[in-house]
Order: sequence, then structure tokens, then C-alpha cells
Amino acid sequence: MQVTETLAEGLKREYKVVISAADIADKVDARLEKLKGEVRLPGFRPGKVPTSLVKKRFGQAVLGEVLESAVQDSSKQAMDERGLRPAVQPNVELGSYEDGKDLEYALKLELLPEIEPAGFEDIELERITVQPSETEVGEALDRLAKQQRKTEPLAEARPAASGDVLVIDFKGTVDGEAFPGMEAEDHHLELGSNSFVAGFEEQLVGKAKGDEAEVRVTFPEGYANDKLSGKEAVFQVTVKDVLATVAVPLDDELAKSYGAESLEQLKERIKESLAGEYAQAARTLVKRKLLDALVERCDFDVPESLVEMEFEGIWQRVEEDRKAGRLDDDDKEKDEETLKADYRAIAERRVKLGLLLAEVGRREEIEVSQEELQQAVLAEVRRYPGQEQAVFEHFQKNPGALVHLRGPILEEKVVDHILDKAKVTEKALDAEGLRAALEAEDASAEGGEAGAEEKPAKPKKKAAPKKAKAKPAAKAEGEAAAEGEEKA
Repeated sequence: MQVTETLAEGLKREYKVVISAADIADKVDARLEKLKGEVRLPGFRPGKVPTSLVKKRFGQAVLGEVLESAVQDSSKQAMDERGLRPAVQPNVELGSYEDGKDLEYALKLELLPEIEPAGFEDIELERITVQPSETEVGEALDRLAKQQRKTEPLAEARPAASGDVLVIDFKGTVDGEAFPGMEAEDHHLELGSNSFVAGFEEQLVGKAKGDEAEVRVTFPEGYANDKLSGKEAVFQVTVKDVLATVAVPLDDELAKSYGAESLEQLKERIKESLAGEYAQAARTLVKRKLLDALVERCDFDVPESLVEMEFEGIWQRVEEDRKAGRLDDDDKEKDEETLKADYRAIAERRVKLGLLLAEVGRREEIEVSQEELQQAVLAEVRRYPGQEQAVFEHFQKNPGALVHLRGPILEEKVVDHILDKAKVTEKALDAEGLRAALEAEDASAEGGEAGAEEKPAKPKKKAAPKKAKAKPAAKAEGEAAAEGEEKA
């Protein structure tokens, strides 16, 4: 085998590989000789079939096998001897081949860069810590109590006020056309809940049992249903009843309805839930800052093939968002060329960080245990209630699917490893301070150039604790005036 380097530009390499006709002939003869003892042909005893007949019957098939094997073996040998680490599957371009001639082909590949992770001890980061306040716990407890409220008929007839529940029939149209989900009967609507499009509930305050009303609202721009986005709708509403809400006392009985033994235990669970939410948001923030620091150290070239693959994945989602009207306002104002350039830069950043983290993991022998992988599978299973068995079978039948679970776990472990080495100081803030830090980080991210990570999620101002009972399911997409549109 002769290997000649024909291109060496950056991470790209090309080689001309020549396998002599004599080597190919020897491999063909060896394969035919082996086949001679295996084939069964009428009129010949086993192992006594003439070589000429075996070659006539199986020569072309054997030649094809030998050529394929020769290309695979020689390309692997060429890369191993030179210590080449391809970023993606190498490309083999075969030239024309004639029986009895040398086999010649071009081996084209792009290499992984040589990465020397620098020491991380000089990276300085600040980790925010937040302890839930008693006020926040109390507000969350009040929300739980509100979810358990019951309704009862009014003691005396009166106009509806905010907080009352109306039993209504409604039917809506846009430009005279009725759309699916824009009508319902005996719908229970709490005034002030903001569960319908802005302006709908306010127009029903002051109505009494038996009243009819014409309600006009405008669906917001970017509404889930494009045909309703930004359009004015007219709803004919009949108030069939006005119900008063009955407050539920904050006591042990309320706690038991959420699976706790006592009110104090429920408060502790709320506090733990809030603390966990804040800790996750704070970790995401410090991880983002760490990756910002790491990307400045990525002074190596990245394989164009990997960047292109990452960009294609990103751009596909951008196209989907554009069709669904979910693009960020900043992106809406950019032409396609500028938009592609921006997202290609994001793709390059992600690839750089991915390669760096992978190299750190390789050198430090950081691995994902089988137990961690099983926990990740269980977490995925819990995301699909009623389909647990199907999800389990999916992972059993598709081992490659586990790669998508292993990657994020490994990334988190590598990040933890680097954070342990970096200089991380803690700064105590309240929830508002954490939200302000997250908003400032979002503002500097310029559209989510996060790299391997996602943009940090802001903790909700009124975080809901874990509870035993689930909220009623939302109505179908595009429902009447219900404000269920997805946010980009």
C-alpha cells in the first residue's frame, strides 16, 4: 500500500492511496481458496471443486468483497499509522478500476483539532445563592389554598365582581367566521384569573345572572393560531349563573390535600421547592458565565463539517420558528444572510465548547455510570404518563438513543469538574436580585449565543411548589378566548 498526502490545509487532509494489483490478486486467491473448501457444487466432492470453476462462479463477487475490505482496512491503517483522529466519517472517492490493475482511491477527511486545556484555577466566577423568604413561602401557600377554593351560589343576587366565577355560554367570530374552539357551554370562568384574552373578563364584571353581553377583544400578535393573530373577535356571551368563591383555611386539612401530614410540613416542602428552583437558575447562570470564560480559551480551529452539521440543526429550528411566527423581534428585522451569519457563529461557538468539554472529559476520565444513565431513562419515562412501556422499549430497541441522554449528563459532570477547580465565590441575593442577574445575562446574550448550554431560565416570581394534585388540563389549542398561546 502506498499513501501519498495530497492536501494539508488547516484540519483538512487528503491522501492518494494505491493498493497494488498483486496485493489484490493475492487476497482474491486466498479468498477463493477458502471458498473452495466451503462451496457445494453438483458432481464434486467437498473440497474438490476446481479452483477455475470456483473463480468462474464466484470471482466477481469475491473481487467486490476484497476491494471493499481493502479500502476499509487500508484507510484505517493509513489513519492509524499517522495518528489521525477524524472529526466525522472520512470520505472515500474511488477512481475507475480494471481487473488486474492497481486500486487507487482518494481518502478525504477533516481532523479533530489538537486541544490543550489550560489550567482552570485562574477562572474567577460568582455563584448566587438565594434562600426563600417567609413572604414567598406564604404567597405560594396562598396560591395553593386558592387552587382548592370551592364555589357556591350567591346568598343574594348581585352583579359579578372580580373573584366571582361565572357560568357562561359563549360563541365567537372573527370577521364573521367562527373558528374551532371559539364556543363553549357552561364554561366556568373566574373573573380576574386572566385565563382568557386580555379584556375579555373585564367586560363581564358587573354582569348578573341572565345577562347577555357582546364582548370584543383583540388576539395578541404571535397568537398560536395564525388566523387569529392580531385579529379582533366578537363574542356573544350569556351569563347563566354567578357563583361566589369560598376561601379554604390555611390548616392541616389543606396540607393533607397536597400530600403533606401538616401545614408546617407543607411549608417546608414549599421552601425546598423554591430553593431548588433558585439553585437551578443560579447554576445555569454560573455555568453560562463559565462557558463564556472557556470559549475565550478556545484558540483552536474547528472542523467545518461539525460546524455545518450544528448550523443545519439550528437553522432548521429557526425556519420552523419563522413559519410559526415565533422569531425573536431582533431576528425578525434581519435579512436571511445576516441571520444565517449570526446563527453560524452560534454553531461555531457550540462546536468549540463541545470539543473542549469532550477533551477535558477524556483526559480526566470522566464517565457516565450505568446508574446515572438509568436515572436519565426513568426521568424520560416520567415525562410521558401512560406511555411508560413504549418509552422503555424505545431505549431498549434503540441503543443509539441513549447517546442523547448520555451527552448532557457528561457535560454537566465536566462542568462540575471545572467549577471545582475554578475560583468560585458565593453572593447571597434575594429572588428579585437573582431575576435581575438573569435578565442582565439575557440582555448580553444577543439572542441566545449560549453555546453548549441553554439560556438561563428565570425563576417565576410566584413559583408553584410541587403538589399532589394536578391543575385541570388546559383546553384544546386555539380555544375561544383562552390565552394559551405558546411564547417563543
